Amino acid sequence: MLTVDGLSVRYGRVPALRDISFTVHEGEIVAIVGPNGAGKSTTLAAITGTVSLFSGTVSYLGEQLAGKAPERIVRLGIALVPEGRQIFASLSVSENLQLGMTPRQDRRVARDDLERVLERFPILRSYYRSSAAKLSGGEQQQLAIARALLAKPRLLLLDEPSLGLAPIMIDRVFEILTELREAGITVLLVEQNATRAVALADRTYVLRSGRVAFSGERDELLRTTDFAAAYLGSDPDQSTAKQKGTR
Repeated sequence: MLTVDGLSVRYGRVPALRDISFTVHEGEIVAIVGPNGAGKSTTLAAITGTVSLFSGTVSYLGEQLAGKAPERIVRLGIALVPEGRQIFASLSVSENLQLGMTPRQDRRVARDDLERVLERFPILRSYYRSSAAKLSGGEQQQLAIARALLAKPRLLLLDEPSLGLAPIMIDRVFEILTELREAGITVLLVEQNATRAVALADRTYVLRSGRVAFSGERDELLRTTDFAAAYLGSDPDQSTAKQKGTR
């Protein structure tokens, strides 16, 4: 579904991503983990068209995304839940959800989808006419995910969805992601909580200093990978992790 090949991004002369490659197949949850400054959020920004590519390609369902406007990319079927949620606190929960439907032309179907979203996130129905500012951090994260789902994406990108949340709300976020996979939505997850991300995802890529240090499938990484060592800069056993950083 999504293929990133040899992607490099620079901010001025400073490289943020260095020749990274990965794939996301339909129906998967794929995670990208790594320490602060590794390039995780920049990867999502490159996919969604908010930063320019220095080199490499990003293709979605066979179509190149480089040079396309972010709103065009949304209409192709990619939606982003941004870091920090970016909820409009001055608007009601209802108005925030309506913003998610802005790219859609099928208004009648969109209204049906809104009802299904409210069934999935009952807390949003409870606060539907209230200011989004009244929601807790975990409730706002549910609102951000619901808003993205109303764009009817085939590929959902999430940037640090557990950041700043209480443990019980982190559990709820990961339950939601499991439910979305069961519903057939493909997910690309950027997450600092490596242990939870690896346990959830079908495959995980570990970024360090703008490069893919290694990657692997769930069982392989849970069995063999020392994530603390990876974060600190020591590569895990190269015989059991797929080395991607020397392409």
